[in-house]
Amino acid sequence: MTQAVPSRLRIRPGEPATTATAAHAATYPQHPELVFDARGVSIFYGAKQALAGVNLGIQRGQITALIGPSGCGKTTFLRSLNRMNDSVPGFRIEGSVRYHGHELYGGNVDQVEVRRRIGMVFQKPNPFPKSIYDNVAWAPRNLGLRRGLDERVERALRGAALWDEVKDRLKDSALGLSGGQQQRLCIARAIAIEPDILLLDEPASALDPIATGAIEELMHSLKGRFTIVIVTHNMQQAARVADRTAFFSLETGGEKPVGTLIEVGETERIFAEPRDPRTRDYVTGRFG
Repeated sequence: MTQAVPSRLRIRPGEPATTATAAHAATYPQHPELVFDARGVSIFYGAKQALAGVNLGIQRGQITALIGPSGCGKTTFLRSLNRMNDSVPGFRIEGSVRYHGHELYGGNVDQVEVRRRIGMVFQKPNPFPKSIYDNVAWAPRNLGLRRGLDERVERALRGAALWDEVKDRLKDSALGLSGGQQQRLCIARAIAIEPDILLLDEPASALDPIATGAIEELMHSLKGRFTIVIVTHNMQQAARVADRTAFFSLETGGEKPVGTLIEVGETERIFAEPRDPRTRDYVTGRFG
């Protein structure tokens, strides 16, 4: 199934549909298959620079894995794709992050709409202390999507491969689920409002191998409906699930190490024939 490109990103009344200038568009021509186009992205927390000069396009309908050693800025970059870093004290971003041609950090962008279209699931399962049903129904209710709510909840739970396990106990507390079930519930909660993108921050790092396998199977099944970006420290997982892989690492030439993107490409090539020796050393286990 081919994903539809959102017709607009909700912005303030009276503003044009995109904030990109003609000069910017000429400098950075858009690829029709890109949902995200990050150009020259550098991120700071106060005086500390966390990420430098990242140029990365995320292609529609694919799974893109972000890999690299701890502290290299993978999660920082991931969180920048739906503006989750905005609430961090001292956060500042330079460069451009465009979502379907819209400048994501433009002053006219509705952050609530951004997070509706670009869902996120975190490393540790974080179900609300509510029933299974109410966890999935929470976002649709808040957005006024109350019509057909039962069907929407069932559709999301089926999409997260959880319906058959919980259909007879929807009123039970979500906290009674296993870790793997809780993580799939969080995915169901994210897809209940039918986003365009799913951002997954190490979604299986706290799970056992069986639950990890279930999450990986789920990612494959969701790929036809959503574009997925996943941060993972598990290189075997990246090789199993991702269409494209981006390797981040630390540049040590300055006063302090700074995270940056080293190489990106088709996953099979990144692992079999990396072009940068730093990528080769990481994927072969020489450092990391």
